[in-house]
Amino acid sequence: MHIPDGFLDVKTAVATYTISAAVIPYAMGQAKKTMRDKNIPFMASMASFVFVAQMINFPIAGGTSGHLLGNVLLSYLFGPWVSTIIMSVVITLQALLFGDGGITALGANIFNMAVVANLAGYLIMKLFGKLKISRNVSLFAASWFSVMLAALFASAEIALSGLISFRVAAVSMLFWHGFIGIGEGALTAFITSAILKARPKDKGAAR
Repeated sequence: MHIPDGFLDVKTAVATYTISAAVIPYAMGQAKKTMRDKNIPFMASMASFVFVAQMINFPIAGGTSGHLLGNVLLSYLFGPWVSTIIMSVVITLQALLFGDGGITALGANIFNMAVVANLAGYLIMKLFGKLKISRNVSLFAASWFSVMLAALFASAEIALSGLISFRVAAVSMLFWHGFIGIGEGALTAFITSAILKARPKDKGAAR
């Protein structure tokens, strides 16, 4: 759901840049409390995986794109703040190196995918965990909702910028991301299970 250059007006671009710029330093401070040096190579490998997975785009909604996110997977393994940092770096590199998402829309793309969707997905996992719902169901639901929420926010930002009505943007974005979210949920549950079998000590930050 990367928003390209030219889709957002100045007020929306500045507002989302400001929020993202405020959240990232806070996330870094929180992440330092939980990060362990021995986990850095594992984090780097998962960041690379998410980077590649997000590069597979499906064109939708007149120039925007749909793709997997991977933030619930990262949040489960490393916690929400480490995930926020990894996602922000991934989104920034995609914009700078491959033009995947616009530079003027970078703040919005980070806000939607690395902040809103990421934290919402983590909270849903925690809620489902307290309700004693199985890990795979929790991961699936959190992944699906995180994708849909990011798409909803992207639709709202495009509409606020006057490019297209919210109804038209949201219907198109949510329809296609509903299917993408199903794939995201299934892959997240499958990959997490495989990782935990291979690395049984990694019980997950949202267990």
